[in-house]
Order: sequence, then structure tokens, then C-alpha cells
Amino acid sequence: MVRLKSAQEIEMMRLAGRVVAEALTAMRDAIVPDVTTTQDLDDVAAEVFRRHNAKSAFLGYRPSFSDVPYRHNTCISVNEQVVHGIPGSRVLRTGDIVSLDTGAAIDGWYGDSAITVPVGEISSAAKNLLTVTQEAMFKGIAQARPGNRIEDISAAVQRHAERARYGVVRSLVGHGIGREPHEEPQVPNYGRPGRGMLLKPGMVICIEPMINARGYDVAHVPGDDWTIVTSDRSLSAHFEHTVAITENGPDLLTLPAPRE
Repeated sequence: MVRLKSAQEIEMMRLAGRVVAEALTAMRDAIVPDVTTTQDLDDVAAEVFRRHNAKSAFLGYRPSFSDVPYRHNTCISVNEQVVHGIPGSRVLRTGDIVSLDTGAAIDGWYGDSAITVPVGEISSAAKNLLTVTQEAMFKGIAQARPGNRIEDISAAVQRHAERARYGVVRSLVGHGIGREPHEEPQVPNYGRPGRGMLLKPGMVICIEPMINARGYDVAHVPGDDWTIVTSDRSLSAHFEHTVAITENGPDLLTLPAPRE
């Protein structure tokens, strides 16, 4: 069941979203090629959450596919890792691309966002993948309007990515968000215009393209309940915003706070 949010509830989610945006910016800015580890970046996010008295959406999260609660504040996925990479001792090397994905709650209301960033100088092919994936997200966001349907978002993402000859991951999707980090409805990144749930004011969803440089198939890393990689080990990029659907169109709740 989809729960519509009031204007006041959406503003509570914006507070959480701004903390998430701050954490992602701090993580991105903390990267020193060939020095920083993925755990270092998780520690940066934890400090931002602590400073704002925010609860990590990921720490302690237990999904249906794992008996073990997640033990980190972020998911950090490098190169061929699509999503759910576990922070640890891996050093980020010049030429890598890294997806930074995190969420937080304030007073029980959640925000969730992700960016994929370069580590030092990266190849032109990797730059293009990042550019197209972020563009695809915004193409989808533009369709998040009352009267449209879920798959209008999906089709816009898919169309933009596939025009660049990239693979749109099918088995992982965006989602609703609110009092829980994952709510209905699901928001696929592929589909046909005019299909799916009708979009209404008060819906809040996470639009998050996961785009591979080649094929769209993915796989779990053996012995790892979490990390998902491209089946062909090509690069993958991931961008995400929490978006409220309003009478005036999409409202991004995970943008940084305005500068004073």
C-alpha cells in the first residue's frame, strides 16, 4: 500500500535528505586517490550523521535475503560493483569510479541518495557512463508528475541509457520511501510509457538508475550476501534522488541545504 505524505511530512523528509546530501558531498571530497579506503568514507558519513543526530538508514538493516544485519552506514561500490558494496580496507585507486550510496532518518522520516564519482583522472569511457547515468536519472525525475504513471519514469530512464548503448539493470529497482527506507511502489528503470501505478501528489519515491557499460545482467559475489556486480565485469554507475510528487511537479528532497 502506498502512503501519501502531507506537506509537513515531506518537509521532515527534506531535513533527512539534506543530511544525506551533506554526507555524500563530504565522502566525495574526502577521496584521496591511492590513499583513501572505502571504510574511511563510511566513517566520514557516520560523522555527518552524528553531527546532525541522524540515524543511518543502512546500519542494522536486515533485508529478506540475508540473516545478517548490515554493519555499515553506507554502501560503496567500485567499478564493476553495481550496488551494495561493503566498506572495508579496499583502497580507491586512480582511474576507479565509485558509487556512494547512503540514507538517513530524522525523527523517523527517511531520505536516500547516491552518486557515482571519479577517483582522480578516469577514462573517457568511464566519464561518459557517469554522465549518461546521471542524465537518465533526471530524465526519469522529469516524468514524476501527477497524472503520469510509474513506467513513464522507467521508460525515460531506459530510453536515454539505451540510446548510448548501455545496459539498464532489470533486477534492481527504485522504491517508495517515508517512515521506512523501502516502501511501495517499486520504480523500475525500464518499462513502457503509460503503464504502472498512477502518480499522485504526496507520493515520495527514490529514482535510481543502475546502468552498466555493456550488458544488463548482474550477479552476487560468491560468499557475499550483499555485493552485486555486473555479470560481464563491465563498469557500472548508480545515481539516486528522493523525489516528492507535488501538484507543481517533482520536488527533489536530497539536494544540499541552501547556503546562508
